[in-house]
Amino acid sequence: MGPSKRLQDQVILSTNGHESPVGVLGIRADVIDALSSVCDLQDKFRNAIWQFDKLYDIPHIRRRLTPSPFMALNLLTAPLLTSRKVLRAAQILKIPVIVTTQNKARLGAIVPELQELTEGAVLNVDKTRFSMMVPEIASHELLSSATKRSVVIVGIESHICVTQTALDLLAQGHQVYVLADGVSSCNEQEVPVALARLRAEGITVTTSESWLYETMGDAGIAEFRDIAKLVKESGGDTKAALAGLLSSRI
Repeated sequence: MGPSKRLQDQVILSTNGHESPVGVLGIRADVIDALSSVCDLQDKFRNAIWQFDKLYDIPHIRRRLTPSPFMALNLLTAPLLTSRKVLRAAQILKIPVIVTTQNKARLGAIVPELQELTEGAVLNVDKTRFSMMVPEIASHELLSSATKRSVVIVGIESHICVTQTALDLLAQGHQVYVLADGVSSCNEQEVPVALARLRAEGITVTTSESWLYETMGDAGIAEFRDIAKLVKESGGDTKAALAGLLSSRI
């Protein structure tokens, strides 16, 4: 069975606000309307962003890393992180990825936990603008064509880079998803305000698991078993991320 229409319309975007300059965007080859993006998830923001450790998934590289003491704390407390889960799903579903960093020279590269999963990104763009929709990305054929895509966003900060990216995409006619278990801000209180505004603007605020199953649309697709396995493997960590990130949001 071929890919569902839902898969054909999917795009993943992730933005981490001014504290975290890395973003990722992706689209699967046979699902030309889908994109995946992770924005500004950089080491400089580990101490600044609320529940930062819940934003990315690190389980199977834990033994290979030699992290700083602060990284070690994240490795122990956040075995599953939403951004890594989304990127692993993007690999399975062949969804292209776009990565951004914010002022990389000053704020550093994307977190080590995500580097391997973003090596095949369609674009890896450093930026100073808060929105991921800088000219190099906005003019890329994945977003500049007449095709309206379904874009999913994870990253930081919710009320700055995530919000501005989502609104820019919406203005271009794309369907935009913001994953509530994959975005955060320096101040916890900023997050529910940002998500409420995005809903009011017509942007879909949902969870990573809900988005994954909506993206597949059908258990008959070839990738279903691998995605179901990913969801099962990350179930406990997803529960922890939801509890940590969403307890006061929705």
